[in-house]
Amino acid sequence: MKIFKINLIVALLCASVCINAQEKKKYKIHTVAFYNLENLFDTINDTTKYDEASPIMEMNEALRGKAYKNKLHNMATVVADIGQADTKNSPAVIGVSEVENRQVLMDLVNEPELLDKDYGIIHFDSPDKRGIDVALLYQKALFKPIDSSSHELLIYDDSTRERVYTRDQLLVSGELDGDLIHIIVNHWPSRSGGEARSRFKRVAAGKLNKRIIDSLQSIDPYAKIMTMGDFNDNPTNDSMKKEIKTEANKDKVKLKGIYNPYENQFKKMGLGTTGYRDAWSLFDMILISQPFLEKDYSSFRFYKAGIFNQTYLTNKEGRYKGYPLRMINAGLSGGYSDHFPVYIYLIKEDTKH
Repeated sequence: MKIFKINLIVALLCASVCINAQEKKKYKIHTVAFYNLENLFDTINDTTKYDEASPIMEMNEALRGKAYKNKLHNMATVVADIGQADTKNSPAVIGVSEVENRQVLMDLVNEPELLDKDYGIIHFDSPDKRGIDVALLYQKALFKPIDSSSHELLIYDDSTRERVYTRDQLLVSGELDGDLIHIIVNHWPSRSGGEARSRFKRVAAGKLNKRIIDSLQSIDPYAKIMTMGDFNDNPTNDSMKKEIKTEANKDKVKLKGIYNPYENQFKKMGLGTTGYRDAWSLFDMILISQPFLEKDYSSFRFYKAGIFNQTYLTNKEGRYKGYPLRMINAGLSGGYSDHFPVYIYLIKEDTKH
């Protein structure tokens, strides 16, 4: 009996030492995010694009400047706030969509809310018929781009045989605080004309996305890849499950597999990032490759995923209560975007402390 008590005391002491050792470990944490900025257009009529249909261009010319400044301020406020509560910093890296050109991005990162973050910009013009693009913003002190490329989505309408001009997929490779990661930024074709009729476009986008992922993994099976964006599909649609072959359970993700942390949030919790006709959709997601799920925190690993649906971003009353508080009259009536941003946290052990 005495031996048992001694062994128990030793075991408890060892457990206490291990716990204390764990508590003394310090971790770095960074936010990676995506945000559909909903029609971030400037006040200039670009004759090479169909920008006349943007809300700001439909306004009285005398009001456009004020509306544009309001839009920039509101978007910068949200970007600065994502991850702030937990990391005390805005996103280290954030993908964005529905931006007209590089200039609007320069105006955005030079807003007072973001100026001290010193965001860099990676952007390519895409052939989208509305003139909207995707881009990547990154804090220069935290992320060092190595390579970037734009990947064209070639799709044709079955009935007319005409090309459907849509957004390219942006691939950026670089070092996040010393770790090599690859980021694909997406804005897949919309559901205009109906989900079923437009499905082939997003299936094609999924195939292109998978080819980009496969090309990275053929070089390095352990590549840390994240693909983010407004996919205009839910986590359960074929473009996700059959084309990219996403997995909802991270314990089942094998090497070269892709984990979707938003699938269970959609299926089990009923969460969404945008609302339409009294129903939630979870179109905005960040998917990650298996190496982000390893238990060794000597390099950046996935910690958690979330939807940034703060109270100030939501409608407070009426039919669309709880839905994203989108802009009306290009911002003169307040509001932000018709999508909530999404984010993930990455952590790794800080060996310098």
